[in-house]
Amino acid sequence: MTIPLKARTVRVLRRLGLLSAALLVTGCASMKGLQTQATIDDANRLAATASLGATPVSPAAWPKRAWWQGFGDPQLDALVEAALAGQPTLRIAAARVRQADAQAGGAEAALSPQASLNARSTRQRFSENGLAPRPLAGSWRWSSDVQLGLSYELDFWGKNRATFDAALDRARAAEVDYHAAELMLTTSVVRTYLKLDAAHAQRALTEQTYRQRQNTLDLTRQRVAAQLDSRLDMKQAEAALPATRERLAAINEVIALTQNQLAALAGKGPDAGADIRRPQLRGSYAAAVPASLPAELIGRRPDVVAQRWRVEATSHDIKAARAQFYPNISLTAFAGLQSLSLSDLLTAGSRTFGIGPALSLPIFDGGRLRANLGVRQAEYDAAAEQYNATLVTALHDVVNQLVSLRWLAERAGEQRQALQLTQEAYDMAVSRYRSGVGNYLQVLSAEGQVLQQKQLLIDLETQERTLHLELIRALGGGYETAAAPANDTGAARISATRNAS
Repeated sequence: MTIPLKARTVRVLRRLGLLSAALLVTGCASMKGLQTQATIDDANRLAATASLGATPVSPAAWPKRAWWQGFGDPQLDALVEAALAGQPTLRIAAARVRQADAQAGGAEAALSPQASLNARSTRQRFSENGLAPRPLAGSWRWSSDVQLGLSYELDFWGKNRATFDAALDRARAAEVDYHAAELMLTTSVVRTYLKLDAAHAQRALTEQTYRQRQNTLDLTRQRVAAQLDSRLDMKQAEAALPATRERLAAINEVIALTQNQLAALAGKGPDAGADIRRPQLRGSYAAAVPASLPAELIGRRPDVVAQRWRVEATSHDIKAARAQFYPNISLTAFAGLQSLSLSDLLTAGSRTFGIGPALSLPIFDGGRLRANLGVRQAEYDAAAEQYNATLVTALHDVVNQLVSLRWLAERAGEQRQALQLTQEAYDMAVSRYRSGVGNYLQVLSAEGQVLQQKQLLIDLETQERTLHLELIRALGGGYETAAAPANDTGAARISATRNAS
């Protein structure tokens, strides 16, 4: 009695399944002793209550998506938008996202049946001493065949699924890296813009100083003419003017170079920098900390989120490496036409068919699979510890900016008081000099102290804005993780440590 093809196939598959089950013990035994060592830290484990105790708490402290608009300067907004639209580094990051997506698509293809169509027609002479019998031997004939092949790997152990999940997680990490590149670019633009603002403030102070020194020189000349001062005092007053002009030229150089830097960040040519006017930034900035820090920090810092996806990817790599210890079972089938003459190729007698399962199992590989699993587990440990380190660094980054802002406020208050006192001393020295009581050295000394205090105040105001910028960066720059799809298990969490069976 002839057994139907379907029944024979089922019987073969059943036998292969029994054989696979018998070999699973061998696979598990070969993985014995291999396990990961790293664990994922909980953000709430990192104590920061005491460090943040002196900082006001506000739910609105998380930066907004377009956080740079908080500086209140339309020119800055335009520069940031131009950078986001025209910076080549962002296009490079976008290309990496597309590359990672394509790699994930390639890994996903292994989950589906594969089909291929092959056609061949060859004019050849068959050997008289080969396998071909006469009259075929020694003759020239056409050898033609057309074949449609189908194959499907039965992913019993989840190797292909794990490989796809790993590629998908790396694609997600690449997408988050794009947002990290955006944050790096926008903060660079704003940081450079703050440098330009400080340079303009220094130029305004230097121009004011030049006018004061010119007035002092005029007064000194009058006093020399009245024989109240010597020509030495007049020469000292004259020498102060070239030094001030040199300082002004140096500041103008800084302004021009900073404008060029802003143009480069915006992806434009140097001429675009010449059109950048003096910044018009708003005044002070309030420092506050979100109430949910540090728990929500893991979802708002691009570097933390990207590293989390990399940990997830390496955990899937471990799954794929384990699956390689087990039997690989696939089904193949083909159907086509084969003939030694073109005229008979399309006839019914040229038909050819085939179907059958295939099984492969590594029995002795010299430790290759075990070494591969060890490599994947070490990669997981490294990625997990890198995540832990990134989390610690992120929290300290936030606290450092807040600590600096708190002490800067106290320093700025003392600096304003020092400026007020030195300004009063300078006014008194100039008044005494005008009335003929004081001398030029007293005016020069008092003027130097005022200039120094004003420059220090400009530096502190710039530092305050810079620290506000760095706090925005440390809090993630307005980034928020997208909601995970309902069927995407593990997309919103870090997988637990994968230990071997």
